[in-house]
Amino acid sequence: MRLILLGPPGAGKGTQAQRLVSKHGIVQLSTGDMLRAAVKAGSPVGLRAKAIMERGELVPDEVVVAIIADRIGQADAKSGFVLDGFPRTGPQAEALDKLLAERGLQLDAVIELKVDEGILLKRIETRVAETAARGETVRADDKPEVLKGRLDTYRTQTAPLIDYYGKKGTLKSVDGMAPIDEVTAALDRILSPAGAGSPKGGG
Repeated sequence: MRLILLGPPGAGKGTQAQRLVSKHGIVQLSTGDMLRAAVKAGSPVGLRAKAIMERGELVPDEVVVAIIADRIGQADAKSGFVLDGFPRTGPQAEALDKLLAERGLQLDAVIELKVDEGILLKRIETRVAETAARGETVRADDKPEVLKGRLDTYRTQTAPLIDYYGKKGTLKSVDGMAPIDEVTAALDRILSPAGAGSPKGGG
């Protein structure tokens, strides 16, 4: 089973990806984690990425795609994967399509977690207030003004992917504002026909 989770920051992609991993025996591929692992492993593409990141530059698409290509070739990704944080742009989506086609693979579904940005910002503001009230440090990327910027970036760069995958017929949408267990149940309903032929794991 090969999936992509789309949705703005704070939509709950990470939580749902972890649940999909444990239920279907697939691996979660987070671009940040993969980049760090490739750098640590000192692979050729990892060394390229390290040099770019040390200059404070964004890692270009071809390097990210090369890292994903390495990663999906590993044994634990053979039964499938869920991509979290990639693709972020149209060119990345096209590069991923090309990579999968070269391997004779295809995506089972692209799932968008739809959220209300206003409510999302309120949730973050509440979380920040609660964290501060407990005397704990508020993470920089948890601040509402930072989230607003990330939502703007998502709208301009990533939201066009909704159209891209919609036209391909692979896109499914889920209400990301529902309670976590309800979102999980909705994902299960979407994936049960696709997962019907796969071996059932315990749990």
